[in-house]
Amino acid sequence: MIRLQFDRVTKSFAPQRRGGEGVTAIADVDVRVEDGEVVALIGPSGCGKSTLLNLASGLDRPTRGRVFVDGAEVTGPNSHVAFMLQRDLLLPWRSILDNVTFGQEIQHVEKARRREVARKLLDKYHLGEFVDHYPHQLSGGMRQRAALARTMAMDPDVVLMDEPFSALDAQTKMVLQQDLARTLFEEKKTAFLITHDLVEAIALADRILVMSRRPGRIVREIRVDLPDRDNPMVRRQRNEMGSLIAELMSLLDIGHGDHLDG
Repeated sequence: MIRLQFDRVTKSFAPQRRGGEGVTAIADVDVRVEDGEVVALIGPSGCGKSTLLNLASGLDRPTRGRVFVDGAEVTGPNSHVAFMLQRDLLLPWRSILDNVTFGQEIQHVEKARRREVARKLLDKYHLGEFVDHYPHQLSGGMRQRAALARTMAMDPDVVLMDEPFSALDAQTKMVLQQDLARTLFEEKKTAFLITHDLVEAIALADRILVMSRRPGRIVREIRVDLPDRDNPMVRRQRNEMGSLIAELMSLLDIGHGDHLDG
């Protein structure tokens, strides 16, 4: 089953000022993400990666082409999709428990049920003793773990992630990658992930899509034929990692005038 589909999608933006030029962010993008698959998207800064996520989430509409989630055309935000960003965006006046239940509130889930789900997820992500704390009382890694719990509490069919761990230190990032990978594998969730971290892309994904410079197009698909997608710390140690990283660096022309930011 195809969970997420971009069908010859182009997105252009009008000029910011009179007499200026418009910008075509992406052009003729065709992507299909299967049920339970994790697909990572990499490419030069400004090539339209985040634009694709905005279109998939229903926050924006394509100029041409169509986007589908679960076979239905995306015309606005819907409960089948959850979006996790670089910043945790926790509400400072709400406890961690109440932050995690926020998405379920929007879905009109009954209060007892949403709190039960939230508590189980917070326990799973090692935050069970912090349910009554507030965001300012938690470290950056703990806050992002709470944001992950909030995302999964919505029980989405498709999880969209825009560099969710990029602001974290290396050790905390690996711990959260492990939590995410196990959750996606155990819950058979479909995920579409933007990352500038080539190791992260290989460690987490079934496939990696490489985008060109703007206007962004998919120029290559790399299948990550490695075991242990549910255990990125083990996958990172495989001998094949080096050759995959080298292939991605070559495709992105890193070290020869073009590079990834971040």
